[in-house]
Amino acid sequence: MAGQLNVEVVAVDSKVWSGTAKAVYARTTEGELGILPKHQPLLGELRVDSTVRVQPVDGAELAWKIEGGFLSVTTDGVTILAETAEAVAPASA
Repeated sequence: MAGQLNVEVVAVDSKVWSGTAKAVYARTTEGELGILPKHQPLLGELRVDSTVRVQPVDGAELAWKIEGGFLSVTTDGVTILAETAEAVAPASA
């Protein structure tokens, strides 16, 4: 699976999305992060009232409004653990 990320988006009460992606974008308390395959491991605190975007390997970009939580990047992939995650239309670039 070179060039892909295993991604899980999880809210406190349910798994929101799981799959493979080309990239993940999230706003943490330290700033905006772009996660690509082979990113260095990290743990970040998600900002309240921010958006997490995922570019799946297949299909259109996905986005969720996040009300705080954490982002974990490991050699196994990316996990977004959010207080709440509500699907929204991705912002056009």
